[in-house]
Amino acid sequence: MRDTAIRVALFADSYLEVDGVANTTRQFEAYARRNDLPFLLLHGGYEKEKIVRKGAFSRVELPRGRFRFALDTKHDFDLGFIRHLARVEEMLREFVPDVVHLTGPSDVGIIGALAAHRLRIPLLASWHTNLHQYAERRALPLLAFLPLGWKRRIGAHIRHISFRLAARFYQIPRVLMAPNRELIDLLERATGKPCLLMARGVDTELFHPKRRNRQGGPFTIGYVGRITVEKNVEMLVEIDKHLSAAGVSDYQFLIVGQGSSETFLRTHLKKAIFTGVLHGEELACAYASMDVFLFPSKTDTFGNVVLEALAAGTPALVTDQGGPQFIVCPGETGFVCASTTDFVQHLLWLQNNSAELHGLQKNARRLAEGACWDSVFQAVYRAYEIALAPAPANARGALKMPLGAELKP
Repeated sequence: MRDTAIRVALFADSYLEVDGVANTTRQFEAYARRNDLPFLLLHGGYEKEKIVRKGAFSRVELPRGRFRFALDTKHDFDLGFIRHLARVEEMLREFVPDVVHLTGPSDVGIIGALAAHRLRIPLLASWHTNLHQYAERRALPLLAFLPLGWKRRIGAHIRHISFRLAARFYQIPRVLMAPNRELIDLLERATGKPCLLMARGVDTELFHPKRRNRQGGPFTIGYVGRITVEKNVEMLVEIDKHLSAAGVSDYQFLIVGQGSSETFLRTHLKKAIFTGVLHGEELACAYASMDVFLFPSKTDTFGNVVLEALAAGTPALVTDQGGPQFIVCPGETGFVCASTTDFVQHLLWLQNNSAELHGLQKNARRLAEGACWDSVFQAVYRAYEIALAPAPANARGALKMPLGAELKP
């Protein structure tokens, strides 16, 4: 073990944005500040360069320029971000990090990888977003004119190639981290690099059942997150149709967030309240005021919002694909659903069995109380120790994944 704290330079895909990566980054910042750790955080912004210093902690916001394009609402990629390379190297020489941590192959991550390579600083990278699945989901509407079989084959090919490109990036670092066992196994096979667990925590003081601000009223089905196609939000419309067809009327949707599919949901969900993006106590009150949290995404690597809902005492219904399925304990804190029919059946059961619903609410809160951010980042620092250890003599490069390898990401 080291006698001095590891000096970390974190290149974060997002910080100002509203998503799980940004939330995790801000929590990491808070952890570093609380413990007065030598920590340099770099992320993208939209104005001039900004530097915030407090004790051993520094945060640098580097502006994106005119060559940026939107990946989603307030999520941009700047093709000209490389112009900051000399400035980034200057800051790294001044800070003298022991390790550089990347959160993904964004404009910020790419410049971080290049600077670390040029300055010979050990690299670690964490996987936060299933970009390959996002690429497939966003491409499918553009292929709507094709026969279903062709559309599925092309979509699978897009997913496969996108994953291979992302895996190439993740072959660069010495050590990887991912938020669930499925991804850990996939990345180790694809890159030949060791991959460790990086879970997530939750603020159990902020997200708490005591913040429920309504009594009675219609059964409230909640959703929090980006309202985009890769979150599978169109399933909410299908669920609404099934509930109406079953003769159910005493319910409403509470939709928190924003995104490109919001107009679609507003058009097709007649029993829905749209709040836009919420923060802090307003967001916590929204969670606690839901009767059940419904998260239809099949692409999330973890699902921070699911853990926040559980902390607020709201049981969750999630799909059987992606990270959220590993958070929910079926029958205890919610249910894992394989189809739209499953979602509808569990919603009806919860609406009609108040005693059982109350039991799930208590269990949800109890589970979330064990999810501590400090333990998450302590595990990250243990991964830094591994990244800084001398490489084994037989480590001669990453394993190669065969071009035709079958993927199930």
